[in-house]
Amino acid sequence: MSEVLSQHEIDALLSAISSGDMEVEEIRSQEEERRVKVYDFKRALRFSKDQLRNLTRIHEQFARVLTTHFSAQLRTYVQFTVNTVEQLPYDEFIHSIPNMTLINLVNLQPLDGKVIFEVNPNIAYAMLDRLLGGPGEGMNKIENLTEIETRILTQLFKRAFVQYGAAWESITELEAEYDDLEINPQFLQLVSPNETVILVSIYVTVGEVSGTLNVCLPFVTLEPILPKLSSHFWMQQDKRKSINDQASEHMQTQLMSSVVDLKAVLGQTDLSFGELLHLEVGDCLSLKTRTSDPVELFVDDRKMFKARPGLNGKHLALQVIQRIEEE
Repeated sequence: MSEVLSQHEIDALLSAISSGDMEVEEIRSQEEERRVKVYDFKRALRFSKDQLRNLTRIHEQFARVLTTHFSAQLRTYVQFTVNTVEQLPYDEFIHSIPNMTLINLVNLQPLDGKVIFEVNPNIAYAMLDRLLGGPGEGMNKIENLTEIETRILTQLFKRAFVQYGAAWESITELEAEYDDLEINPQFLQLVSPNETVILVSIYVTVGEVSGTLNVCLPFVTLEPILPKLSSHFWMQQDKRKSINDQASEHMQTQLMSSVVDLKAVLGQTDLSFGELLHLEVGDCLSLKTRTSDPVELFVDDRKMFKARPGLNGKHLALQVIQRIEEE
């Protein structure tokens, strides 16, 4: 025999010979047929499995950043989780999303082209309701989106999606620039219908409402950095920050931009309730401090600094002279 048979061929051959139902040549022909795979040239697979795995890592990192960002903005339970990462034609992606949805366009400098962030309207309205003081209930009335609602959602998504470039720091330096907010995907023709794109589906939970965030990356946009998406290049990065470090830095950035109440207490005194009721305009109160004593500064009801009152031009001012250490 000129060829070596596989174990499967041997088992099938013995079974066929013993039963007399099938000849050896018929078994080989069936094995050859099983090796043939159907390939659709309209749905070209341009990304390797290695590149898809690295894209998954990048967007898992981005999902953690979005979780931290929206949790601080909405002050409720928010969770972003990468569901699937697949490649498909651009036309198939457009037909898979609702006819009326929220499409955010983001430029990735210095790459050419745009990245699409499609947000389910149910999720978007839950975020909007939470920002406006509501419980965070979702609804779908995108056809009646007012100018004020559009402005609020645009600013919300702009602050979130401009951080997309930070998720690529371990691969290359990219700067995300928010471009526009679209409603109807049928008028959005960024690439040809048969162009291969990467579709990242992220499952989003905002309070009791859940939905999806789809990220669409065209092949022509990622083509210049495709060699850097290999595992070999990934492992060669010596100065790569861990995910926890980036999350900590993002949390620190959010805390540094938080608004706190600062108040100065000139002095204190004790009054009975009867004296308080008989106070009139022009009455003088004797405080327990002297005019030469420093003023105490409170940050959110916590005594933090001692300061001296004065003027800065024509405005009242306080000069911090000492930090009060915690007991």
